[in-house]
Amino acid sequence: MIIVFGSLNIDVVMPVGHFPKPGETVLCAADYLSRPGGKGANQALAAARAGAKVAMVGMVGDDSFGRRCLNNLKHQGVMVSGVALSERPTGCATIAVDAEGENFVIVAPGANLDARSDQAPDEVFTAKNVILAQMEVTPSETFSVLARARGRGAVTILNPSPAGKLPPEILKTIDYLILNEVEVLQLAQHLGIAGADPALLAKGIAHFGSLGCIVTLGDKGSVAARKDVLFAVSSLPVEVVDTTGAGDTFCGVFAACLQAGHDWLNALHRASVGAGLSCLGLGAQDGMPFREDIEKNLARVAPPRRRSYIRSHTWVMRVVCSSRYPAVFNAPGRSSCQSPAEFSRISSLG
Repeated sequence: MIIVFGSLNIDVVMPVGHFPKPGETVLCAADYLSRPGGKGANQALAAARAGAKVAMVGMVGDDSFGRRCLNNLKHQGVMVSGVALSERPTGCATIAVDAEGENFVIVAPGANLDARSDQAPDEVFTAKNVILAQMEVTPSETFSVLARARGRGAVTILNPSPAGKLPPEILKTIDYLILNEVEVLQLAQHLGIAGADPALLAKGIAHFGSLGCIVTLGDKGSVAARKDVLFAVSSLPVEVVDTTGAGDTFCGVFAACLQAGHDWLNALHRASVGAGLSCLGLGAQDGMPFREDIEKNLARVAPPRRRSYIRSHTWVMRVVCSSRYPAVFNAPGRSSCQSPAEFSRISSLG
Protein backbone atom coordinates (compact mmCIF):
# COMPACT_ATOMS: atom_id res chain seq x y z
CA MET A 1 0.00 0.00 0.00
CA ILE A 2 0.99 3.63 -0.51
CA ILE A 3 0.19 6.03 2.32
CA VAL A 4 0.11 9.65 1.17
CA PHE A 5 0.47 12.20 3.95
CA GLY A 6 -0.33 15.58 2.49
CA SER A 7 -2.68 18.28 1.31
CA LEU A 8 -6.16 18.30 -0.17
CA ASN A 9 -7.35 21.43 -1.97
CA ILE A 10 -9.85 22.69 -4.45
CA ASP A 11 -8.02 24.19 -7.43
CA VAL A 12 -9.47 27.12 -9.35
CA VAL A 13 -7.81 27.00 -12.78
CA MET A 14 -7.78 30.21 -14.82
CA PRO A 15 -6.65 30.07 -18.47
CA VAL A 16 -4.93 33.36 -19.41
CA GLY A 17 -3.15 34.64 -22.49
CA HIS A 18 -0.24 35.79 -20.34
CA PHE A 19 0.57 36.09 -16.65
CA PRO A 20 -0.25 39.47 -15.08
CA LYS A 21 2.45 41.87 -14.02
CA PRO A 22 2.12 43.64 -10.65
CA GLY A 23 -0.85 46.00 -10.85
CA GLU A 24 -2.15 44.46 -14.10
CA THR A 25 -5.59 42.86 -14.52
CA VAL A 26 -5.78 39.97 -16.97
CA LEU A 27 -9.07 38.52 -18.19
CA CYS A 28 -9.35 34.77 -18.63
CA ALA A 29 -9.10 33.51 -22.18
CA ALA A 30 -11.83 30.93 -21.41
CA ASP A 31 -14.08 29.91 -18.51
CA TYR A 32 -12.33 29.09 -15.25
CA LEU A 33 -12.43 25.53 -13.94
CA SER A 34 -12.92 24.34 -10.36
CA ARG A 35 -11.28 20.98 -9.67
CA PRO A 36 -10.12 18.89 -6.70
CA GLY A 37 -6.38 19.18 -6.13
CA GLY A 38 -3.66 19.63 -3.52
CA LYS A 39 -0.29 17.97 -3.98
CA GLY A 40 -1.15 15.17 -1.58
CA ALA A 41 -4.46 14.35 -3.24
CA ASN A 42 -2.94 14.72 -6.71
CA GLN A 43 -0.14 12.29 -5.95
CA ALA A 44 -2.55 9.85 -4.32
CA LEU A 45 -4.74 9.85 -7.41
CA ALA A 46 -1.75 9.47 -9.74
CA ALA A 47 -0.54 6.46 -7.75
CA ALA A 48 -4.02 4.90 -7.77
CA ARG A 49 -4.36 5.32 -11.53
CA ALA A 50 -0.93 3.73 -11.92
CA GLY A 51 -2.34 0.63 -10.23
CA ALA A 52 -1.46 1.05 -6.56
CA LYS A 53 -3.62 0.59 -3.48
CA VAL A 54 -3.56 4.05 -1.88
CA ALA A 55 -4.65 5.56 1.43
CA MET A 56 -4.83 9.34 1.92
CA VAL A 57 -4.01 10.97 5.27
CA GLY A 58 -4.74 14.66 5.79
CA MET A 59 -7.32 17.28 6.72
CA VAL A 60 -10.28 19.01 5.05
CA GLY A 61 -12.80 21.53 6.29
CA ASP A 62 -16.41 20.68 7.12
CA ASP A 63 -17.58 22.39 3.94
CA SER A 64 -18.60 21.72 0.34
CA PHE A 65 -14.99 21.90 -0.86
CA GLY A 66 -13.97 19.25 1.65
CA ARG A 67 -16.80 16.91 0.72
CA ARG A 68 -15.95 17.34 -2.93
CA CYS A 69 -12.29 16.45 -2.29
CA LEU A 70 -13.22 13.28 -0.41
CA ASN A 71 -15.86 12.13 -2.89
CA ASN A 72 -13.43 12.62 -5.75
CA LEU A 73 -10.75 10.45 -4.14
CA LYS A 74 -13.23 7.74 -3.15
CA HIS A 75 -14.55 7.68 -6.73
CA GLN A 76 -10.97 7.09 -7.93
CA GLY A 77 -10.43 4.21 -5.50
CA VAL A 78 -8.35 6.04 -2.88
CA MET A 79 -9.13 5.20 0.75
CA VAL A 80 -9.96 8.33 2.76
CA SER A 81 -10.60 7.00 6.26
CA GLY A 82 -7.36 8.72 7.32
CA VAL A 83 -8.66 12.17 6.34
CA ALA A 84 -10.07 14.10 9.31
CA LEU A 85 -12.19 17.26 9.64
CA SER A 86 -10.78 20.63 10.68
CA GLU A 87 -12.48 23.79 11.85
CA ARG A 88 -10.54 25.65 9.18
CA PRO A 89 -11.85 25.85 5.60
CA THR A 90 -10.63 23.33 3.05
CA GLY A 91 -7.44 24.40 1.30
CA CYS A 92 -7.77 26.29 -1.97
CA ALA A 93 -5.35 27.05 -4.81
CA THR A 94 -5.61 29.52 -7.67
CA ILE A 95 -3.73 28.34 -10.75
CA ALA A 96 -3.13 30.56 -13.77
CA VAL A 97 -2.24 28.72 -17.00
CA ASP A 98 -0.86 30.73 -19.92
CA ALA A 99 -1.04 30.10 -23.66
CA GLU A 100 2.15 28.00 -23.56
CA GLY A 101 0.78 25.68 -20.88
CA GLU A 102 3.02 27.08 -18.14
CA ASN A 103 1.50 27.89 -14.76
CA PHE A 104 1.91 29.71 -11.49
CA VAL A 105 0.13 28.75 -8.30
CA ILE A 106 -1.07 30.56 -5.15
CA VAL A 107 -2.20 28.31 -2.28
CA ALA A 108 -4.29 29.06 0.82
CA PRO A 109 -3.52 26.00 3.01
CA GLY A 110 -6.57 26.21 5.30
CA ALA A 111 -7.33 22.84 6.92
CA ASN A 112 -4.05 21.37 5.65
CA LEU A 113 -2.27 23.22 8.46
CA ASP A 114 -4.07 21.00 10.97
CA ALA A 115 -2.89 17.67 9.51
CA ARG A 116 -1.16 15.63 12.23
CA SER A 117 1.41 12.88 12.10
CA ASP A 118 -0.56 10.72 14.55
CA GLN A 119 -3.39 10.40 12.03
CA ALA A 120 -1.19 7.69 10.50
CA PRO A 121 -0.82 4.82 13.01
CA ASP A 122 2.48 2.97 13.38
CA GLU A 123 0.84 -0.20 12.08
CA VAL A 124 0.81 1.11 8.49
CA PHE A 125 4.57 1.69 8.47
CA THR A 126 5.81 -1.69 7.25
CA ALA A 127 8.48 -2.79 4.78
CA LYS A 128 5.76 -3.56 2.23
CA ASN A 129 4.41 0.01 2.24
CA VAL A 130 5.57 3.25 0.68
CA ILE A 131 5.11 6.63 2.40
CA LEU A 132 4.76 9.62 0.07
CA ALA A 133 4.82 13.17 1.47
CA GLN A 134 5.12 16.78 0.33
CA MET A 135 5.47 20.15 2.07
CA GLU A 136 1.97 21.63 1.89
CA VAL A 137 1.12 20.64 5.45
CA THR A 138 2.97 21.68 8.63
CA PRO A 139 6.62 20.63 8.04
CA SER A 140 7.19 19.24 11.53
CA GLU A 141 4.26 16.84 11.08
CA THR A 142 5.63 15.69 7.73
CA PHE A 143 9.07 15.15 9.22
CA SER A 144 7.54 13.15 12.06
CA VAL A 145 5.73 10.85 9.62
CA LEU A 146 8.90 10.27 7.61
CA ALA A 147 10.99 9.52 10.70
CA ARG A 148 8.44 7.10 12.12
CA ALA A 149 7.96 5.36 8.78
CA ARG A 150 11.67 4.98 8.06
CA GLY A 151 12.28 3.74 11.59
CA ARG A 152 9.81 0.89 11.02
CA GLY A 153 11.18 -0.12 7.61
CA ALA A 154 8.81 1.59 5.16
CA VAL A 155 10.10 3.17 1.96
CA THR A 156 9.90 6.96 2.24
CA ILE A 157 9.57 9.51 -0.57
CA LEU A 158 9.53 13.28 -0.09
CA ASN A 159 8.59 15.82 -2.72
CA PRO A 160 9.65 19.03 -0.93
CA SER A 161 7.31 21.29 -2.82
CA PRO A 162 6.81 24.05 -2.09
CA ALA A 163 10.52 24.21 -1.38
CA GLY A 164 11.50 24.78 2.22
CA LYS A 165 14.63 24.57 4.28
CA LEU A 166 14.95 20.89 5.06
CA PRO A 167 16.92 20.23 8.24
CA PRO A 168 19.94 18.12 7.23
CA GLU A 169 19.02 15.39 9.71
CA ILE A 170 15.68 14.89 7.93
CA LEU A 171 17.47 13.67 4.82
CA LYS A 172 18.49 10.58 6.79
CA THR A 173 14.80 9.61 7.04
CA ILE A 174 14.21 9.75 3.27
CA ASP A 175 14.83 7.03 0.68
CA TYR A 176 13.98 9.14 -2.37
CA LEU A 177 13.85 12.91 -2.73
CA ILE A 178 12.06 14.32 -5.80
CA LEU A 179 12.58 18.00 -6.65
CA ASN A 180 12.40 20.37 -9.61
CA GLU A 181 15.18 22.64 -10.90
CA VAL A 182 14.35 25.54 -8.58
CA GLU A 183 13.93 23.36 -5.50
CA VAL A 184 17.20 21.48 -5.96
CA LEU A 185 19.13 24.75 -6.19
CA GLN A 186 17.47 26.10 -3.05
CA LEU A 187 18.11 22.91 -1.10
CA ALA A 188 21.72 22.68 -2.28
CA GLN A 189 22.39 26.25 -1.18
CA HIS A 190 20.84 25.51 2.21
CA LEU A 191 23.07 22.44 2.61
CA GLY A 192 26.19 24.31 1.49
CA ILE A 193 26.52 22.37 -1.78
CA ALA A 194 27.95 24.66 -4.47
CA GLY A 195 27.12 24.67 -8.16
CA ALA A 196 24.21 25.15 -10.56
CA ASP A 197 24.15 21.97 -12.65
CA PRO A 198 21.05 20.01 -11.50
CA ALA A 199 22.80 16.71 -12.11
CA LEU A 200 25.79 17.57 -9.96
CA LEU A 201 23.54 19.03 -7.27
CA ALA A 202 21.50 15.82 -7.28
CA LYS A 203 24.69 13.83 -6.84
CA GLY A 204 25.84 16.08 -4.01
CA ILE A 205 22.50 15.85 -2.18
CA ALA A 206 22.32 12.09 -2.72
CA HIS A 207 25.78 11.70 -1.19
CA PHE A 208 25.01 14.11 1.66
CA GLY A 209 21.80 12.32 2.65
CA SER A 210 22.64 8.75 1.57
CA LEU A 211 19.46 8.70 -0.53
CA GLY A 212 18.20 8.72 -4.10
CA CYS A 213 17.81 12.28 -5.43
CA ILE A 214 15.69 12.86 -8.54
CA VAL A 215 15.44 16.25 -10.25
CA THR A 216 12.66 16.83 -12.78
CA LEU A 217 13.63 19.17 -15.64
CA GLY A 218 10.35 19.74 -17.48
CA ASP A 219 10.65 18.98 -21.19
CA LYS A 220 14.32 18.09 -20.67
CA GLY A 221 13.35 14.99 -18.70
CA SER A 222 14.98 14.27 -15.36
CA VAL A 223 18.30 13.41 -13.76
CA ALA A 224 18.82 11.16 -10.78
CA ALA A 225 21.63 10.20 -8.46
CA ARG A 226 22.02 7.28 -6.11
CA LYS A 227 25.15 5.80 -4.55
CA ASP A 228 27.32 8.36 -6.40
CA VAL A 229 26.03 7.26 -9.83
CA LEU A 230 24.18 9.65 -12.13
CA PHE A 231 21.36 8.72 -14.52
CA ALA A 232 19.28 10.69 -17.00
CA VAL A 233 15.95 10.01 -18.69
CA SER A 234 14.23 11.99 -21.42
CA SER A 235 10.73 13.42 -21.29
CA LEU A 236 7.84 12.10 -23.37
CA PRO A 237 7.34 14.34 -26.44
CA VAL A 238 3.76 15.69 -26.33
CA GLU A 239 1.76 18.73 -27.40
CA VAL A 240 1.47 20.38 -23.99
CA VAL A 241 -1.93 21.61 -22.81
CA ASP A 242 -1.13 22.19 -19.13
CA THR A 243 1.89 21.26 -17.01
CA THR A 244 0.12 21.73 -13.65
CA GLY A 245 -0.10 18.05 -12.71
CA ALA A 246 3.15 16.81 -14.23
CA GLY A 247 5.27 16.89 -11.08
CA ASP A 248 2.59 15.27 -8.95
CA THR A 249 2.00 12.59 -11.57
CA PHE A 250 5.73 11.87 -11.63
CA CYS A 251 5.79 11.38 -7.84
CA GLY A 252 2.65 9.25 -7.72
CA VAL A 253 3.70 6.97 -10.57
CA PHE A 254 7.21 6.59 -9.16
CA ALA A 255 5.78 5.55 -5.77
CA ALA A 256 3.30 3.15 -7.37
CA CYS A 257 6.01 1.44 -9.40
CA LEU A 258 8.29 1.03 -6.39
CA GLN A 259 5.44 -0.46 -4.39
CA ALA A 260 4.65 -2.83 -7.27
CA GLY A 261 8.19 -4.22 -7.14
CA HIS A 262 9.92 -2.33 -9.96
CA ASP A 263 13.49 -1.27 -9.28
CA TRP A 264 14.00 2.46 -8.91
CA LEU A 265 15.27 2.98 -12.49
CA ASN A 266 12.23 1.25 -13.98
CA ALA A 267 10.07 3.39 -11.71
CA LEU A 268 11.93 6.48 -12.94
CA HIS A 269 11.29 5.46 -16.55
CA ARG A 270 7.57 5.00 -16.03
CA ALA A 271 7.28 8.19 -13.98
CA SER A 272 8.77 10.19 -16.83
CA VAL A 273 6.25 8.74 -19.29
CA GLY A 274 3.37 9.33 -16.89
CA ALA A 275 4.38 12.94 -16.29
CA GLY A 276 4.44 13.63 -20.01
CA LEU A 277 1.00 12.10 -20.55
CA SER A 278 -0.43 14.23 -17.74
CA CYS A 279 0.32 17.39 -19.73
CA LEU A 280 -2.37 16.47 -22.26
CA GLY A 281 -5.23 17.50 -19.94
CA LEU A 282 -6.23 20.80 -18.33
CA GLY A 283 -5.90 20.93 -14.55
CA ALA A 284 -3.80 18.87 -12.18
CA GLN A 285 -5.83 15.63 -12.21
CA ASP A 286 -7.72 15.34 -15.49
CA GLY A 287 -4.72 14.34 -17.56
CA MET A 288 -3.26 11.84 -15.09
CA PRO A 289 -2.75 8.57 -16.97
CA PHE A 290 -3.75 5.04 -16.05
CA ARG A 291 -1.24 2.20 -15.87
CA GLU A 292 -2.29 0.95 -19.32
CA ASP A 293 -1.58 4.36 -20.86
CA ILE A 294 1.90 4.40 -19.35
CA GLU A 295 2.75 0.90 -20.56
CA LYS A 296 1.43 1.70 -24.04
CA ASN A 297 3.75 4.71 -24.35
CA LEU A 298 6.78 3.29 -22.54
CA ALA A 299 8.71 2.57 -25.73
CA ARG A 300 8.51 6.25 -26.73
CA VAL A 301 11.03 7.13 -24.02
CA ALA A 302 14.39 5.39 -23.73
CA PRO A 303 15.16 3.80 -20.35
CA PRO A 304 17.32 5.82 -17.94
CA ARG A 305 20.93 5.90 -19.05
CA ARG A 306 23.99 6.25 -16.92
CA ARG A 307 25.32 9.76 -17.28
CA SER A 308 28.99 10.07 -18.22
CA TYR A 309 31.33 11.49 -15.59
CA ILE A 310 33.03 13.53 -18.31
CA ARG A 311 29.80 15.05 -19.57
CA SER A 312 28.82 15.99 -16.04
CA HIS A 313 32.14 17.59 -15.19
CA THR A 314 32.93 20.04 -17.99
CA TRP A 315 34.44 22.40 -15.44
CA VAL A 316 36.86 19.66 -14.35
CA MET A 317 37.93 19.12 -17.97
CA ARG A 318 38.44 22.86 -18.31
CA VAL A 319 40.79 22.96 -15.32
CA VAL A 320 42.81 19.93 -16.45
CA CYS A 321 43.01 20.94 -20.10
CA SER A 322 43.81 24.60 -19.56
CA SER A 323 46.67 23.76 -17.19
CA ARG A 324 48.26 21.24 -19.56
CA TYR A 325 47.50 22.90 -22.90
CA PRO A 326 47.15 26.65 -22.27
CA ALA A 327 47.81 27.59 -25.89
CA VAL A 328 44.78 25.58 -26.99
CA PHE A 329 42.32 26.03 -24.15
CA ASN A 330 43.03 29.60 -23.15
CA ALA A 331 42.69 30.93 -26.68
CA PRO A 332 40.15 33.76 -27.17
CA GLY A 333 36.60 32.43 -27.31
CA ARG A 334 37.61 29.00 -26.02
CA SER A 335 35.71 28.31 -22.78
CA SER A 336 35.92 24.56 -22.23
CA CYS A 337 36.58 21.16 -23.77
CA GLN A 338 33.87 20.81 -26.37
CA SER A 339 33.12 17.10 -26.00
CA PRO A 340 34.27 13.89 -24.31
CA ALA A 341 35.78 12.80 -27.65
CA GLU A 342 37.81 15.99 -27.87
CA PHE A 343 38.93 15.59 -24.27
CA SER A 344 40.14 12.05 -25.04
CA ARG A 345 41.95 13.24 -28.15
CA ILE A 346 43.76 16.05 -26.33
CA SER A 347 44.61 13.80 -23.38
CA SER A 348 46.25 11.31 -25.72
CA LEU A 349 48.71 14.01 -26.83
CA GLY A 350 50.52 14.06 -23.49
